[in-house]
Amino acid sequence: MGAREKEREFERLIPLSISAGGDSPKFDSSSSGDSSSAAAAGKQAFAIVIRSWLWKKFMTGCVILLPIAITFYITWCVIHFVDGFFSPVYSQLGINVFGLGFATSIPVIFLVGVFTSSWVGASLFALGEWFIVKMPLMSYIYAASKQISAAISPDESSHAFKEVAIIKHPSRGGYAFGFITSSVVLRRSMGHEELCCVYVPTNHLYLGDIFLINSKDIIRPDLSVRECIEIIISGGMSIPKLLTTMDA
Repeated sequence: MGAREKEREFERLIPLSISAGGDSPKFDSSSSGDSSSAAAAGKQAFAIVIRSWLWKKFMTGCVILLPIAITFYITWCVIHFVDGFFSPVYSQLGINVFGLGFATSIPVIFLVGVFTSSWVGASLFALGEWFIVKMPLMSYIYAASKQISAAISPDESSHAFKEVAIIKHPSRGGYAFGFITSSVVLRRSMGHEELCCVYVPTNHLYLGDIFLINSKDIIRPDLSVRECIEIIISGGMSIPKLLTTMDA
């Protein structure tokens, strides 16, 4: 092999990035910087996707478990409250079984309902109610709680909420659920006008506004009082997809 061929072979082994006048090679730093920034951006995007997925699944679990937890908590509190009436009696007898007082309360409540349905029970109940009404502070508490319990009573004659009403409230084009509690005749110089007293709850069933509305301006949907109460308590989630009026 000649000297010229050896020079050609040596030129092939020299890197292209070596300059003609320098002895050390020059590396391209821009390409390596771009690759590292792209890798960092990819890792950040992947972390955002993972966090979003974890948060979404966590909130889904909360949405599913929250109503169940609230239901069990309220049920547990009611059982504890009712069980506390008769559990001290069993404790005095040396019987400490949880739930026995609650089980005893169920037939007792049933017997109270049967007894107060009779003439003698109704008379004694009215006498006890008269004593409660005469007490200054307890009369207000008893009156409010009685109205709420009368609204969901199975006895149709004792319903505080007579009918379900839909009225135009509060803004133009808006409607609101309400309950017709009573009716009144407004006497004016131009004549008489029949008005209905409509109770519109603003905080579930405990607080609300009272409106006197002409009976002709009230929309009466085909809903029972109990169904409307469920709609209000659930925040409108249990409302049917189609509402019809009584005259439809």
